[in-house]
Amino acid sequence: MRPAHIALAVFISATWGVNFVIIEVGLDHFPPLLFCALRFMAAALPAVFFVGRPQVAWRWIIGVGLALGVAKFGLLFVGMREGAPAGLSSLILQVQAVFTALFAAVVLGERPGRTRLIGMAIALGGIAVAAVDEGTSGPVLGFVLVIAAAVAWGVSNVLTRKAAPPDGLRFMVWVSVIPVLPLLALSLLFEGPKEDMAALRALDWSGVGAIAYVAWFATLLGFGAWGYLLRMYDASAVAPFALLVPVFGMSSAALLLNEGVSPLRWLAAALLVGGVALTSFTGARRGGRPDALAAKNVPVAVGGGAQTGANAGRRAGASLSEKAGAGPE
Repeated sequence: MRPAHIALAVFISATWGVNFVIIEVGLDHFPPLLFCALRFMAAALPAVFFVGRPQVAWRWIIGVGLALGVAKFGLLFVGMREGAPAGLSSLILQVQAVFTALFAAVVLGERPGRTRLIGMAIALGGIAVAAVDEGTSGPVLGFVLVIAAAVAWGVSNVLTRKAAPPDGLRFMVWVSVIPVLPLLALSLLFEGPKEDMAALRALDWSGVGAIAYVAWFATLLGFGAWGYLLRMYDASAVAPFALLVPVFGMSSAALLLNEGVSPLRWLAAALLVGGVALTSFTGARRGGRPDALAAKNVPVAVGGGAQTGANAGRRAGASLSEKAGAGPE
């Protein structure tokens, strides 16, 4: 990769890592489900009027919108409100790669190899260590909700892979339309109209800034730039930068929120990141097989949204074909 593109990949990872700190800021201003609804409303409007019609069937947009927007982000925001630290949340969410591989094996018939299974076991060991640390130092409910968010993210990744959208940014904008009304309804039901109206009446520039960051920077700018890199390079070259997300998430939380990082948490981070690396990138390295399937199986773990290697896999496979003399895409 060119140095400028490496810098862009690191910048995106930093944007997604810091996003967890910004979520904490937003949760100081809004109930979690209302904040989540406002995030997707800002990401969808007015962008949905400029990106063009969706290029995949509505069932995929609705399915991913519910799994990603309502389940994944709803659980994440509620989990963080219940006490899951921002830095730890940025780390735990990366176990979505393990759930994605498990669901892909069941739904898509993708059989993980021995190395990938070892990676999954190591990553789950990291979750166990983090659970021990959180069980002795913090609220368990928030931790469990963040793991549930990772499960929902795995479901949305498989749905996205089935949809195989040709334009990831356009797909994400349309997906952002779906969760708004369900999240508003859930907020009115569980958080109550009084709390919602009180938060909206007390809206200040800090709250507006939190919504703008998670919607425009973490979602639209992040996915737009990430999609650009995936069009320029093979998924196996771009995807490893996503492992920097928990690094930036944990360090920014330590610097800006004064979150401590215990020795157990460092061990959990090492196990989880190492296990996710084996789980996510083994398919791209094994045997140098020049087909799109190897790259297609690479889940890309990010902090501000969900992006899998399905679209990138087609590009990567085509790139390998070009190198093999099969002709341009």
